[in-house]
Amino acid sequence: MNELLQNLLKLQTLEFDEIFGPETEKQIDELCARIPPRILAHHDRLMAQGKKGLAAVRNQVCGGCHMHVPRALVLALMQGNEIQVCVNCGRYLYLPELDEPEVSHTRKAGKASANPRPHRELLHAA
Repeated sequence: MNELLQNLLKLQTLEFDEIFGPETEKQIDELCARIPPRILAHHDRLMAQGKKGLAAVRNQVCGGCHMHVPRALVLALMQGNEIQVCVNCGRYLYLPELDEPEVSHTRKAGKASANPRPHRELLHAA
């Protein structure tokens, strides 16, 4: 994730934080100084509507509006050269950092599951 998106994400986190004090205001002012005015104005418009300015993209879905994000947009996010906006809700998009590997929930062919699912007929018996 590029530095601009990191600053926007920190700003959003601070603005939605329940504890708001003078130290928080100072951090917000410092972050606002690092963000270009045009991008900050767009972010502030969304915040004024009660929406978050950034949304994570997971499985090609915007975390803000839950709509499909075009693959080309996801690829542009992966390159990280430019900031991208959701075509549906207008939020700035980012790819979340992967802290832990994604676990596959599919079974390999030929291997039985450790916890087989009961047959439908057994569920309705009695």
